Amino acid sequence: MYGFGPTIVAGFLIVLSLAWMLIALFIVQSFMYRVILGTVGLLLVITAIVLLLRSRKIASTKNIHESIVDTLFQSDAVALALINHEGKIVELNDTTANMLGYEERQELLGVPIMDMIEQSSQEALASSLEQVRAGKIESINIHALHRSSFPLELHVSCEPVIKDGRVIGSLLISHDLSDHKRNLERIRYMAYYDDMTGLPNRTLFQIRFDEWLLRAKEDHFMLGVCYIDLDNFKLINASFGREYADLMLLQMADRLNRLLSEHDFVARMEGDSFALLLNHLEHIDQLLERAQHILDAISEPYDIKGVPVHMSASMGIAVNIDPDDDGYSLFKKADMALVKVKETASDPILIYSEEWNNSSYERLKLQHEIHRAIQKHEFELYYQPQYDVVQGKIVGVEALIRWNHPTKGLLSPLHFIPLAEESGLIVPIGEWVIREACRQNKEWLDAGLPIVPVAVNLSIRQFVRNDMSLQISKILEESGLPPEYLDIEITESMSIDINEMNRTLVAISNLGVGISVDDFGTGYSSFHYLKSLPINRLKIDRSFVMDILKEKSHAEIVSAIIAMAHKLNLQVIAEGVETNEQLEFLRSLQCDEMQGYLKSPPVPSEQFQKLLYSA
Repeated sequence: MYGFGPTIVAGFLIVLSLAWMLIALFIVQSFMYRVILGTVGLLLVITAIVLLLRSRKIASTKNIHESIVDTLFQSDAVALALINHEGKIVELNDTTANMLGYEERQELLGVPIMDMIEQSSQEALASSLEQVRAGKIESINIHALHRSSFPLELHVSCEPVIKDGRVIGSLLISHDLSDHKRNLERIRYMAYYDDMTGLPNRTLFQIRFDEWLLRAKEDHFMLGVCYIDLDNFKLINASFGREYADLMLLQMADRLNRLLSEHDFVARMEGDSFALLLNHLEHIDQLLERAQHILDAISEPYDIKGVPVHMSASMGIAVNIDPDDDGYSLFKKADMALVKVKETASDPILIYSEEWNNSSYERLKLQHEIHRAIQKHEFELYYQPQYDVVQGKIVGVEALIRWNHPTKGLLSPLHFIPLAEESGLIVPIGEWVIREACRQNKEWLDAGLPIVPVAVNLSIRQFVRNDMSLQISKILEESGLPPEYLDIEITESMSIDINEMNRTLVAISNLGVGISVDDFGTGYSSFHYLKSLPINRLKIDRSFVMDILKEKSHAEIVSAIIAMAHKLNLQVIAEGVETNEQLEFLRSLQCDEMQGYLKSPPVPSEQFQKLLYSA
């Protein structure tokens, strides 16, 4: 059946109506019939006019729709593609082609849409197109492939294209989410990272600080927050200019990143100030050694465009002792410690002491109490035995100080050693430790017990004294202890002049006293001075022993230290041994000695005496 448009029908009716009225005028004689036929002709004319107007309206609407479609397909704002039932592209606009990396849209005509889609998204898109063929509208996120092979994340609306009541294809309206995500990531980076160094900024540091502090409370481990400020950094700006100063800060940021473990965190707070989180610490000595190691690395010369620049730094530290501390209050304590470091200018590192209680009076009071403790013999030594790995016999012991405070009970070194270091009281305390350790060991010797050397840690303040060897000689003479039963432990982070260190250690060694390097492996210049210094023994740092069975790198480091030490005829002792599995592994590496909670924690002299009796 042939179909005619409204315009043709209207024209036909006008011709018919004119013929009809001519018949009425010239052929029909009856007036009444003329009126009837004329009325019918007039109705035909009116009908023709209505059809003609309607046809023009339809044509106008069609033209508008076509204009809208043309505008959309030419728009840069909307990516459009028409897909037929075979899944091929039959029409698309330039925006879609450009989004996919093509200059001309003709390159994609007839191409299967699935060729543009990553395999992981093909099933989802196929399912959506199936729903569209059933007349439904679908909206999904898919991953497409740019012509240069990098992935695009798109949000796609799939809508049916209907003609004469039938779905003839699918219209895909796409929006690129990749740029949006990149912009969000850039905004996030600007919010949480320092643009110049690339380190996290103060905001992100505070977030991570709160997270780690909560974890430390739950898992009961020590956390140290270190606030670092460069000394006289303004001179770099004044002498060399802003560009040189920025380059130096970039090098410093790189050093800090390389020094930290995966559990630690570093951020640039502002200007030349940086903050560190040191996590999973075993004891305060480990914290101090790591802090000194960090400052040593910072003080290494910087090469700024061929110009060597030297820079030192100061560090304030706070430890999570008070359970009521949050991230803000604990960082404030580290800040206070840094301020006091800058004020005293004696030691570059200071740990905030809870005994300060935010007042100089409390600090003075604590110093007075330390003086009194020395005079009234309130300090006490605890002893942790050291065992031969193969035979299991006690071969040595380390003396560790405790404070029997008259009102606060037994205090660990964490509560008083930082202030003692700051005030210089560590020197008389250290002298008392050596004297008491020698006296006690001589008492055990006289009692006929199986005597073993007693190890005493030497503070760097004691070490730099010119009369250290004379002091040790005098104590040995007064106590009557043979020098071979005393062992002095130094840390490899004692970064003083190598010649001065060698002179002092040679003088001590000539007395017959043993010399050990404590917490070996945490320093950066260890292998350099081992051959030149009169050292008898290395103590492997507990941080390596703790993860020796979990971290392959730690196991390799321990194995290398043991092998190297044996080639240099040095004894090796591993500290922090807590499990039989760790002991067996150390035994397989031919480690000589061990120390740790597996065998015994630090105990009072009476309990250690019982251990000697049973040896």
